[in-house]
Amino acid sequence: MDRSNPRVLVVGGGIMGCGIAAGLLAHDHDVVLLVRDPARGEDIHRKTLALIDFPTAEQSAALSVRAIDGFDDWTGLSLVIETVKEDLALKQQLFAWLDAHVPPEVPVGSNSSSYPISRIAEGLATRTRMFGMHYFMPAHRVPLVEVVLGADSDPVLADWVCAMFTAAGKKPVLVKRDIPGFIANRIQHALLREVLALIDSGIASPEDIDLAVRYSFGFRFAAVGPVLQKEMSGWDTTLSAAREIYPHLSNSTVPPACLERLIAEGHTGMKSGQGFITWTPEAAQAVRAAYDERLTAALRLLD
Repeated sequence: MDRSNPRVLVVGGGIMGCGIAAGLLAHDHDVVLLVRDPARGEDIHRKTLALIDFPTAEQSAALSVRAIDGFDDWTGLSLVIETVKEDLALKQQLFAWLDAHVPPEVPVGSNSSSYPISRIAEGLATRTRMFGMHYFMPAHRVPLVEVVLGADSDPVLADWVCAMFTAAGKKPVLVKRDIPGFIANRIQHALLREVLALIDSGIASPEDIDLAVRYSFGFRFAAVGPVLQKEMSGWDTTLSAAREIYPHLSNSTVPPACLERLIAEGHTGMKSGQGFITWTPEAAQAVRAAYDERLTAALRLLD
């Protein structure tokens, strides 16, 4: 197979699927988006292009939205990425279908943020070419993609997948073992566990915790990662602080009461109009717009 072929198949026309497709289109890939409801094709096409800054007529022509039922155009693919909802049985069913139809030399990935690729691809004949390919929301802005090796994944092919993502403007990292949460979500949830424990115990407000993160180590993380930052500040200081702080950190194995209470009350955040913060539609839209603008500016600086 000529892996320089730019044609990518993305399965799923939701938020992640459209975001992944937009990022690939912006870097000169042809993208086929497979969706369940072909009646939504025009709307999905429009929403995907809207995620690209100044989309061109060529990019519009390079995007095809097709119905998954009856799809049989498997030629010329370089990559397949699945983005359907987080339902293990659904993903296993879809991967069994892809196993039977996608040419065996084409890598197939799952954007699942929770299910190991080893479980999704379990028992499939071509599971050596199957990987986790975990994007972060919003997929068209956030550079990172985690390429996760399952128990049977081919590490040589994984290196090629990483190279392809690099050429497509992403920052891939190779996760060498299929562990829950991969890399970034494990670190993020360790942080969130402590954040929610601080809220639950009344140590600080959610607003002050956000300020503390954004304008201290979060501010530094835009420039360097945590390991390089401590290389600069000194691991001896880190060891002394760890001896004092670690015994007092949350090590809970269950979510805190404040989070359970929020969800029990139907307070899921912006989408319900209430989380720790109350949201009007106008306020939510303003924050989302500012968020996208900041991500765009940060990416320019990082590049």
